[in-house]
Amino acid sequence: MRLSRRGLLRAGLAGTAATALGGLATGCGVPTGSTGRNMVLWYWSGGLSPKVVQDAKTRYDSAVNLQAIQIGGYYRSKLLTTMTGRAHIPDIAGLKGEDMASYLPNSDQFVDLRTLGADKLKNQYLPWKWEQGLADDGSMVGFPIDCGPVAHYYQPAVFEKAGLPYEPEDVSKELATWDQFFTAGEQLKKRIPGTFILTDALGVFGIAVNQTTKRFVDKDRHFIGDQEHVRTAWDLAVEATHRGLVSKIINGTADNTSATERGLLPSQLNASWAAGDIKLNVPKTKGKWRVAACPGGPSNIGGSFLAITKACREPEKAFEMITWMLDAGNQAQGFVDSALFPSTPASYAMKKLREPDEFFGGQTTMDVFGPAAQKIPVAFNSPYDIALSTPINDELRNFSVLGKDEKQAWRDAMSKCRRIADHLGVSY
Repeated sequence: MRLSRRGLLRAGLAGTAATALGGLATGCGVPTGSTGRNMVLWYWSGGLSPKVVQDAKTRYDSAVNLQAIQIGGYYRSKLLTTMTGRAHIPDIAGLKGEDMASYLPNSDQFVDLRTLGADKLKNQYLPWKWEQGLADDGSMVGFPIDCGPVAHYYQPAVFEKAGLPYEPEDVSKELATWDQFFTAGEQLKKRIPGTFILTDALGVFGIAVNQTTKRFVDKDRHFIGDQEHVRTAWDLAVEATHRGLVSKIINGTADNTSATERGLLPSQLNASWAAGDIKLNVPKTKGKWRVAACPGGPSNIGGSFLAITKACREPEKAFEMITWMLDAGNQAQGFVDSALFPSTPASYAMKKLREPDEFFGGQTTMDVFGPAAQKIPVAFNSPYDIALSTPINDELRNFSVLGKDEKQAWRDAMSKCRRIADHLGVSY
């Protein structure tokens, strides 16, 4: 199957393709494509460790000139457009995890990494993450970079003041279920008026869906977003809102920062990479945070891959570079530099990842993230998941933010899903 406009539309990427076709110029203003001994790598800001990229340039300088280019804007659109146009295609391309299912049907546009010896390295990576890089025909499109195990970030002093457990092990144990977490949220709000244990109902929904072994479309191209696993996640988000656990303060605003600093938003459910966001956004709270297990069980948000395109003239050398950049030692460096959580379990025992994190009160956060990463439920990711989950997220937002009746919101979400499924040729 060739990447064509029809193919993009059938994959539910019409909007992405349109954006790419209209906006590629900014991405191609820099030299791209192999010339002479050049090896071009495309990725995005924060997608790889700057140190590891620089070390790779130095290490392989005698063989190739690695041109590592950070592509801004709509990364996927720009990559797909270069591949459809068959010009200026990078040798090595980063593939974001949330987009991976959209690339897999076009596996013939990438080098099957098994032909370069990838299978010999399989046991060094998280099994569920490795599987996400495989196409239906068994070919390997993406080599694992990172993943995003979800954790519960919280401020122990606020929890203690509210009479809640506050040591990480106790929080993990006593707030292990969604009901326990919600009950704790009610106690927090009662004991310390103005506080909220959640800032976003949609986060609950996404995390809860990712705690299951299903998503929105199955392998047989049937829509399953109306089934129990999605409805249960929806109901959890609705329940959190009805119980008054969700703040109305918008993420990323000055009000959010102020409320977090004052301990009014002392709790976040988010992926491992969010630790970097917390450090950046509220540096004044250094030492006031801890990390515990996510209520409801392990879940994952994000994580990416590197692929070798068919345009690469030296795939063996490209594979050598990729596997070196993504070995356990360099993935550990990626976590230190850019909060890229390793997909290599051997990294978790390395000294640099066992260092106490002073921002989190001297806690060794790897003790939470590591076990979670190894227990992520395996689920089939369809190229149609994004298109068919969007109406559900939109209607949940209409309920939680705008006050729409939740039953009507669910009915409207399912109606929109039916129309999209019909357009994409997905059975309902």
